[in-house]
Amino acid sequence: MMKFYTAFVSLFIFATPAFAYIGPGAGLGAIGVLIAVVGGILLLLVGFLWYPLKRMMRARQKTQTTDTNTESE
Repeated sequence: MMKFYTAFVSLFIFATPAFAYIGPGAGLGAIGVLIAVVGGILLLLVGFLWYPLKRMMRARQKTQTTDTNTESE
């Protein structure tokens, strides 16, 4: 296990810079993908949380209106 840690640390010590360049098209594409993933997660949460709550509120409102109609008769 010590050999693994030594090899892992030595890779970072003796690493050379890559001099990589991300062009504007790839950068904007990466930003677009990030925005799409975050938006998808938000819509997933809305779908799983908001719509069942909305359905429960609508059912509760329907039972309250039915109760008030039967009490007034």
